[in-house]
Amino acid sequence: MVVTSQGNPATPVAPESAAVATTATGAGRTPLVRKVRAARRPGRSAPTRSAAARRRDLPVALLLILPAVAGFAAFSAYPTLRGVYLSFTEFHVLSPPHWVGLANFHEMFGDEVFWHSLLVTVYFVALSVSFGTVISLVTAVVLHRVARSSVLRGVILLPFLISNVIAALVWQWMLDPQLGVVNILLRHLTGHSILFFGSGGWAIPSLAAISVWKWMGYYALLIFAGLQTIPATIYEAGRVDGAGELQMFRTLTVPLLRPILVMVVVLTVINSFQVFDIVQVTTRGGPANASNVLQMYIYDKAFRQFDFGYAATMSLALLALLITVTFTQLRLARANESDLN
Repeated sequence: MVVTSQGNPATPVAPESAAVATTATGAGRTPLVRKVRAARRPGRSAPTRSAAARRRDLPVALLLILPAVAGFAAFSAYPTLRGVYLSFTEFHVLSPPHWVGLANFHEMFGDEVFWHSLLVTVYFVALSVSFGTVISLVTAVVLHRVARSSVLRGVILLPFLISNVIAALVWQWMLDPQLGVVNILLRHLTGHSILFFGSGGWAIPSLAAISVWKWMGYYALLIFAGLQTIPATIYEAGRVDGAGELQMFRTLTVPLLRPILVMVVVLTVINSFQVFDIVQVTTRGGPANASNVLQMYIYDKAFRQFDFGYAATMSLALLALLITVTFTQLRLARANESDLN
């Protein structure tokens, strides 16, 4: 308690405040007072960590990210750079690479099998993307608007959890022309069976159907997650205006799902261009190169003919094609824009 000259009690002063006031009245202010007042000035943020402290944390941070960086360098960066180098060489494994410049690219542009394989791959991609996207979208809408069972969602995702080789083997048995359950049903209904993998006209559609079945659940869940972000008030407003379910699906759901649908299409294109395992298990590129997709031709050149230089050239061309197609899709579809914003 502080007493004034008239003997009246004054407002009590805390010891810390008194100390600050005492030191502030002098000719100079102590460093503590200057720090306190600087921290209390408007527009000044709280003091951050010093550069020395951040430098001390740098070794620990580098140690934590070292495994990821080492894995990326060993299994992604180095193979890519090595493949780019081998594409300009003639390399047959048993002999060292011999630099040939653009000779492999000149051979590729004149290779009729390469262009045939590319057209077969594009045909497979077109079927997989069109049917896969539509089926996944319809499945996701049904899960969101009609069936909300978690068990049903798990069943739909189940094919994605099966490896591609197992899925191809199962479908190869089911589509067998003699003992396959699908052809048994067809013989009962139509009187004849279909050579799904032995006919040039049915080989690629059959492979595309397997791919759609395999990835449909995964893409449906991605679209289902996008449907969860659409506010329910939008559909309520549509019902007030008298719109039906089909009209709301066409004018509300599809436009609002544009970013998710673009991502699904891009992922489907990339996966379809890289198809190999289901073709290797079922048709091996036949009959008569009818299902000889580009990855099969690259595999044949590299591991059967041991022409790794030319195989690397085709792989580099496939990489450039995927980059071009992906960026073109993202650009034309305005994937970073949403009508919800």
